[in-house]
Amino acid sequence: MTLVLFAAGVVALVVGAELLVRGASKLAVSFGLSPLVVGLTIVALGTSSPEIAVSVGAVLGGKTDVAIGNVVGSNIFNVLFILGVSALITPLAVHSQLIRQEVPIMIGCSLLLAVLVLDRQLGRLDAALLVATAVAYVGFLLWQSRARSQRDPARDAAAQASPADALTRAARSGWDSHWAAQAGLIAAGLAGLVFGAQLLVDAAVTFARAVGVSDLVIGLTIVAAGTSLPEVAASVVAAWRGERDIAVGNVVGSNILNIVACLGLAGVVSPAPLSIAPAVMNFDLWVMLAVAVACLPVLLTGREIARWEGAVFLGYYAAYAAYLVLAAQQHDALAAYSSVMLSFVLPITIVTLVAMTIRHPVRRTAAR
Repeated sequence: MTLVLFAAGVVALVVGAELLVRGASKLAVSFGLSPLVVGLTIVALGTSSPEIAVSVGAVLGGKTDVAIGNVVGSNIFNVLFILGVSALITPLAVHSQLIRQEVPIMIGCSLLLAVLVLDRQLGRLDAALLVATAVAYVGFLLWQSRARSQRDPARDAAAQASPADALTRAARSGWDSHWAAQAGLIAAGLAGLVFGAQLLVDAAVTFARAVGVSDLVIGLTIVAAGTSLPEVAASVVAAWRGERDIAVGNVVGSNILNIVACLGLAGVVSPAPLSIAPAVMNFDLWVMLAVAVACLPVLLTGREIARWEGAVFLGYYAAYAAYLVLAAQQHDALAAYSSVMLSFVLPITIVTLVAMTIRHPVRRTAAR
């Protein structure tokens, strides 16, 4: 029954997110916003809405570890698993704007979170700063899109050929073309998110107690993967259709909003500061930061994520998940496993990333 409730919660989250994105996108286009702006703002927030709903619901229910684990685990899952699978489908070409702007912003937001929780808690003022950052980021995207459109309308029109455009292309036709129907879709989507989040959190906590693992581990793994299903669907479908920029941009944008919007809102509504578990402070938070930083040299090499790099990403996610399972069970192999990871895998990874970064200017010069 717990698994059925968990599956029902995931379905409700995915359906709720889809209804919310559809209604909000059509309503935005009805008010004159371009599909490009809708994709950068509403659709991006829509794919992060399950994480927001689950984390806020978990905080209000007193399950802080689920809320924190959901965000940190989702960001790790998004990069290592989703980009890994997408790159295996097709090598992911990356637009220069992602390298120059979005990935550094993702790294900056991860660093900001690490600094804010050095005291092992996320207070309301810290959370308000994250929310203000989210508002500033979305506002900057709106300003940047409008400035680019005014500067080069032809290029902006060409850039609108995206899933956001496909979602909003028929905004003024069909049964949901009226604002009342669009408002109804938004309300139904929000209801689905709230209902699904409650089911998912309750089922996850029950499952954690049944198998003897902590709420944090469940949040970092099962809940994180469940709430990332919209990102999985968007990136895999985009990669399958050859829209490779979108597959990467969806993950990076979602990770930014998970930190500043999801944790920010959860911290603001929480009646007390969010306590950060020692396991998160000692390990998971730094894995999330390392994964964000690792994106930059990977994307710099030829401005694409190759299939072998996607396979490496998946391998790292499997290693991370294995560590969580061993740590949760206090397995005898944990010490040896950690030693191998710290003594061999981590140094090799660092050396490889540094070498890739150093080689990039040489390759670019040679290409010229």
